[in-house]
Amino acid sequence: MNLGLSGKYALVTGGSHGIGRAIAIALAAEGCNVAICARNVERVAEVVEEINGQGVTGLGLVADVTKPRDIERVTSTIIGVWGKLHILINNVGGGGSWGSDDVEKTSENVWKEVYDKNVTAAIGFTMRCLPVMRKEKWGRVVTISSICGREAGGRPWYSMAKSAQISFMKSLAVKHDLVRDGITFNSVAPGQIMIPDTGLDKKQKENPEEFNKFVMDNFPLGRLGSPEEVANVVAFICSDKARLVNGASIVIDGGQGKSL
Repeated sequence: MNLGLSGKYALVTGGSHGIGRAIAIALAAEGCNVAICARNVERVAEVVEEINGQGVTGLGLVADVTKPRDIERVTSTIIGVWGKLHILINNVGGGGSWGSDDVEKTSENVWKEVYDKNVTAAIGFTMRCLPVMRKEKWGRVVTISSICGREAGGRPWYSMAKSAQISFMKSLAVKHDLVRDGITFNSVAPGQIMIPDTGLDKKQKENPEEFNKFVMDNFPLGRLGSPEEVANVVAFICSDKARLVNGASIVIDGGQGKSL
């Protein structure tokens, strides 16, 4: 299927690893020029090379998006170089394992830090990208949330932040002036995804038998998802084929979640 993304320009935050990297590559494979930002210099360079290998233009910026000045630098640099931006993927997030299971023993700073990494960063990038999308009369903003943002479970600071991301997208999606300028706002809510060099990967390597039992007991498909499976859905949401998809929170979890 031709998604109609050839010649578009995209920014994927946290695009050097895991889901962000997979989304960047998926968009590039559809003919989209892709910029990424992340903290790791080597990983950024590697992904930009992969993007360029798809026959499109890649742009990599090293940044810590918990710092407002870095958000400003990234967006102004990209818009300065390209003069346009059609797609924003708010992928930076995390904090699901921060703090303690004992809420009372967890510092209030954890709540703020997790919120800032997930929500404040998404707000900063979105607000800076909207004017150029409105100028183009075409835009897609997709925020990577989690099934933890849709149902109880998980550490509360993480679930709260992920729920706020979903609310943020839905709230913008009903703004007539924005969507009638051709911009849609959606979130996706992945379940547990197997990403190299993360906690799940470590647990599997430490005790494969115990890990496999956990997966078989808790996941209807008998396996975890992959970053590429999330990326495929995101690429479709960004396409012109999905122009009626606006304000949605799309679960990508293989049936793991319990909410309707």
